[in-house]
Amino acid sequence: MIRRWTETIESRWWDRRKPPLWLRLSSAGYGLGLRLHQQWREHRSVEVGVPLVSVGNITVGGSGKTPFVAWLADQLRQDGFYPVILCRGDGAHVQEVRDVTAASDPYEVGDESVMLARLSRSPVVAARDRVAGAFHAAKRGDVILLDDGFQYRQLRRCLDIVLVPAEGVGNGYLLPAGPLREPIDHLSRADLIVRVGRDKPVPLPGISRSWRWWNASAELVDVHGVACHPPERVVAVAGIARPGRFFLDLERLGLDIHAREVFPDHYRYGAVDVQHLRRQGLPVVTTMKDAVKLLRWWPGEESLWVLCQKPAAQQGLYEAVRDRLRGR
Repeated sequence: MIRRWTETIESRWWDRRKPPLWLRLSSAGYGLGLRLHQQWREHRSVEVGVPLVSVGNITVGGSGKTPFVAWLADQLRQDGFYPVILCRGDGAHVQEVRDVTAASDPYEVGDESVMLARLSRSPVVAARDRVAGAFHAAKRGDVILLDDGFQYRQLRRCLDIVLVPAEGVGNGYLLPAGPLREPIDHLSRADLIVRVGRDKPVPLPGISRSWRWWNASAELVDVHGVACHPPERVVAVAGIARPGRFFLDLERLGLDIHAREVFPDHYRYGAVDVQHLRRQGLPVVTTMKDAVKLLRWWPGEESLWVLCQKPAAQQGLYEAVRDRLRGR
């Protein structure tokens, strides 16, 4: 019941209808709390001794932060930097600073942390206390990439990158009436605004300059390597924010989606879920974020297909980041 009620509210965020009065009043309270919380953190902000780049968003979920961070880390490594990725460990209960590897348990360090360790060749650190995590990360590289850092003002940064979906910011209201984590005019704090997606970006008020970043191509990969050819008819599984784009990408590949299995973001899969998916008798395709959790329960002799995407960036985007790091 609660999940259905939440999904109903979230669906209204993107249809641009005016939210009910009670939601708009709740947004006003959220905005006041946000302002006080950010002021408290800014007064206690610290530097950690190495350049810190924040990659964040202004809307709730689904803006492509995690793959963008992995892409940026790889670009920096190719350019001679030694980036370290710092995550909060969402989807887990990280109590202490943890170094993350591709083999780490996502239920201990967070699904996105493990996903980043698999996608990137850079060290990954997960920490609920991101100040402590940043000091630890500073010992492992020469630049820190702070995942989901735009609202976290307690760490000083040399560069604030904010990702905004190409389709815009929905109805333009703050949580819970809309998808905005901060008022849209707070984008003035950003050094670089990146519009994510292949579609033509919806204009944003007061924003005259932004960059583009998108997934240029996609393919299915069997993480167990037991199948020779990708399937044509599948069961699609997603436990992410805004899963509709995942299903659309599968359709663009020409897949026949027999069933769409949608779970909450950061869902903790169990053996019962895997049994349900396998009983449908068709190949299962999912996201990397979901796969790192499903693998615990998935039989090693059975295929588990993951949608892997190759990113592309507007010419000059990486150079704008690099030049800021080099003080130009």
